[in-house]
Amino acid sequence: MFPWDTLADVTATARAHPDGIVDLSVGTPVDPVAPVIREALAAASAAPGYPTTAGTAALREAAVAALDRRYGITGLTPTAVLPVIGTKELIAWLPTLLGLGAADTVVVPELAYPTYEVGALLAGAAVARADSLTQLGPSVPALVYLNSPSNPTGKVLGVEHLRKVVGWARERGVLVASDECYLGLGWDTAPLSVLHPDVCDGDHTGLLALHSLSKTSSLAGYRAGFVAGDAAVVAELLAVRKHAGMMVPTPVQAAMVAALDDDEHEREQRARYARRREQLLPALRGAGFTVDHSEAGLYLWATRGEPCRDTLAWLAERGILVAPGEFYGPRGAQHVRVALTATDERIAAAAARLADSAR
Repeated sequence: MFPWDTLADVTATARAHPDGIVDLSVGTPVDPVAPVIREALAAASAAPGYPTTAGTAALREAAVAALDRRYGITGLTPTAVLPVIGTKELIAWLPTLLGLGAADTVVVPELAYPTYEVGALLAGAAVARADSLTQLGPSVPALVYLNSPSNPTGKVLGVEHLRKVVGWARERGVLVASDECYLGLGWDTAPLSVLHPDVCDGDHTGLLALHSLSKTSSLAGYRAGFVAGDAAVVAELLAVRKHAGMMVPTPVQAAMVAALDDDEHEREQRARYARRREQLLPALRGAGFTVDHSEAGLYLWATRGEPCRDTLAWLAERGILVAPGEFYGPRGAQHVRVALTATDERIAAAAARLADSAR
């Protein structure tokens, strides 16, 4: 069963609130797509031919420039970038695209986006949950996932931790895939990409960074993402994806170029999320929640020190729907994930309801 299907009862409770539901359960963008992006999409809509699986030269060049300009990632070439149909698609199929199977192990964080595990299982590979390399013992996995800033916890991995993972993986010939969808949303600290020279010394061998425009540009509905890093691995992925028909539509590629070239709309969207966080974070704490990590990203990782389903019900009675931490692994059993992806009006409503409960 899809995890969110288990929320039917609490969703109904939250919807029954006199002032309506505040849905903070899924990180779905709600803000308008910037005009510059929509105009680029429309201008490219007369596209009767097949799109290129590799992406247009303009898209790959825009991605290289944006990663350098926004995140300090240097040394990439356009051939080391590949557009994908949203990063969830790539995560779900990456082990299969790499040819992994029953003899292979995929390492995912102990608290993790569920699709990491789903992708491994689709390929028939084994899954190991580990946040520390020492937990793996002598075993050598085929693929290690990193996620910083983390979904669901908002935790940011420091440069020394990232360097250790890169060094360990290179000594053993292990591929590292770093999910960096929230890289531009650091609040209390500045996250670094696994491709940043401070992490990898400018050598991208054995490293992939997964990037999405869903959060930074509100393009979840466009399915606009890309992977960058080791050019040889990217070439292997491209070869398989050509056969599988995994192509980003031409108008979406044009919209991605516009989104990557324009930093102003990205700054405006970041500011929206910052304002919502500044309102919701103290409201949760004032209502008796402890908020752990949450120094970056689009979620607050909160607990009342009780089973997460009890917290879910308590919030639903106040018309607020969140995600139970157990969706992300056993260690999330007493936490809930609270998304910042609601309108200013709905965030204000949630904050007011939390304040009322604290009185």
